[in-house]
Amino acid sequence: MFPLFYLIEQHMLVKTRGIVLSYLKYRETSIIARIYTERLGVQSYIVNGVRKAKPPGRIALFQPFTLLDLVAYTTRGTSTLSRLSEYRCSEPFQTLPYDVQKSSVVLFLSEVVGRSVREEEENEALFHFLHDSILGFDRQASGSENFALVFLLELAAYLGFGVSSGAELTDQVLMAGHAATAQGSTGPAVLRLKEFEGYFDELLAGGQQSTIPNGRVRRELLNVLLRYYQLHVEQLGEIRSLDILSQVLAE
Repeated sequence: MFPLFYLIEQHMLVKTRGIVLSYLKYRETSIIARIYTERLGVQSYIVNGVRKAKPPGRIALFQPFTLLDLVAYTTRGTSTLSRLSEYRCSEPFQTLPYDVQKSSVVLFLSEVVGRSVREEEENEALFHFLHDSILGFDRQASGSENFALVFLLELAAYLGFGVSSGAELTDQVLMAGHAATAQGSTGPAVLRLKEFEGYFDELLAGGQQSTIPNGRVRRELLNVLLRYYQLHVEQLGEIRSLDILSQVLAE
């Protein structure tokens, strides 16, 4: 028989903000939501009844990058999935659900974040970066075409593998490409990567004065950035939503 204080600790309620990364359908009307929380890092929660026809609309609260206020049960020391006691939208979006290009960017970035950020512990700086970036993107009326590129460059710094120049990034991708070529794979063209150095320098400076000419080049830059992430994030795997974003960016 465990002492009472131990049981209380095992099932403690925690109030925290959260950023939805993804969800899976669970049984007939429920989901398992994966959420990056301000106080507990990445957590998975069973959320009951959100896929019922009535009341409608609750599943919308668990779309990628939705910002939530949560009261969650913790189950420390066990492998049991936690549950949410309360949840509500903390910052209703103005544009993200209604703008096809923005919603495609959000789908893509939430998949990258979900595969790159796995720690079940508090990281206040990373949470604030994600929260403020998402909110800023939602409220940005124009000039957001480079948001995904700038976001990934800044996220890399929070994850411990940021770069200070385009040359630093492309050199690492080139070295990995040469190694892959030696093993029978085809790496990115050297001249093309060298051309991208200047674009990455502009993006690292904030992307406000970018000379990136069109969506095709942005897609190429995203592919290079994902190759860079694959060098530093174990088992990043294929980002399935990149195809959707590429179609939206196509000109």
